[in-house]
Amino acid sequence: MADKWASELFKCGYNCAQAVFAAHADKLGVDTPTALKLSAPLGAGVGRMREVCGAFSACAMLMGMKYASTEPTEERKKEIYERTQKLAEEFKKMHGSILCRDILQLQKDAPTPPTPDKRTAEYYAKRPCLKVVENADALAKSFLKE
Repeated sequence: MADKWASELFKCGYNCAQAVFAAHADKLGVDTPTALKLSAPLGAGVGRMREVCGAFSACAMLMGMKYASTEPTEERKKEIYERTQKLAEEFKKMHGSILCRDILQLQKDAPTPPTPDKRTAEYYAKRPCLKVVENADALAKSFLKE
């Protein structure tokens, strides 16, 4: 995959979760069409509800694919939860939060209609989403190299 593939996917119209997850999923055995489908509901803070950022969610999914166990032991759960919490701290250092509404500086009760915003030059100028995708992409690259 190209070095900037996550940002290119985002610029092509895929949501933040799709862009980050699909840019790396093939390294973990998931083909691109499946990756795009799996991550689609997580965009814009899960279904555009502005909850947990889709780019962060994609990183968490990638981390799970790389490090999580299929054994439901407390020890294995603790290991993946610790990694995910560390990932969240890194993400928060970059963006102040893992919540989409906070990153976008929206009011807690801001409307969350399901219709996505048009991707115009104005959208990219006022929204931090492309930078968030790029940062999440870098985070994913760092732990996928381990």
